Amino acid sequence: MTSTGLPYAEVIGDPINHSKSPVIHNHWLRTLGIEAEYRKTHVTRDGLAAYFLSRRADDDWLGCNVTIPHKVAVMDYVEDPSNIRGQIGAMNTIACETGGPLIGTNTDAGGFLSPLERLKWKGKEAVLIGAGGAALAIGYALAAKGMKSLTVVARDRAKGQALLDHVGMEGRVIGFTDPLPATRLLINSSPLGMTGQPPLDLDLSPLAEDATVYDIVYAPLETGLLRAARARNLATIDGLAMLIGQAALAFEIFFDASPPRDDDDAELRTLLTQPLD
Repeated sequence: MTSTGLPYAEVIGDPINHSKSPVIHNHWLRTLGIEAEYRKTHVTRDGLAAYFLSRRADDDWLGCNVTIPHKVAVMDYVEDPSNIRGQIGAMNTIACETGGPLIGTNTDAGGFLSPLERLKWKGKEAVLIGAGGAALAIGYALAAKGMKSLTVVARDRAKGQALLDHVGMEGRVIGFTDPLPATRLLINSSPLGMTGQPPLDLDLSPLAEDATVYDIVYAPLETGLLRAARARNLATIDGLAMLIGQAALAFEIFFDASPPRDDDDAELRTLLTQPLD
């Protein structure tokens, strides 16, 4: 993107074209009349060091959000005064003040919980698909809310067990072909089902009749998992809920302002369902 001389934040990842974070932040910036912008930038794993070096030299840079696959790797490039590494094990927000250090934090945990809190969900067990950076934040959030048992669905069972150990929760690790338990909450934190990724094919029949299926994938918004859940008349939460929730927390960090939100983010959701340029 051509420089405009405005203060800016951005989201980095590999891939990054699918990201709708700029739609959210730039909508809030326009609504509040803040002279700043939010971008998206493709950064590979091998390019992380050069990326942070170049941004530290840019006085207009306010920080970045971090998406797949960098949420763990970025911890090696920032300071961690809140012990995010120890508590969650992944970061999705890096803040920078002129002349100061890069500070890493995580807004995924709070963003993930916000729709469940609106539903007043108080279950004690769940199934979590995936064991990456987003899964670490979700596992931490569930443990903090009193979750007692977690079943992790992962190809790498050692990685899934490491997630359970890290968040200090009882549970077990199963494979993608193993039957699901009769849970009341199923969460997909993996990229499966995302545009350009393999589909997520699961047999949802073991789930409880009053189960909620929560897919953090938002491109496409109507994932195969959510379609299958709705076909069984299960409650669903789509990926925009977490995306908007974590973005609201990051917006305050970057731009020192509370984002304008209504009860259901109706206007913003309309913008987010439109095709990207």
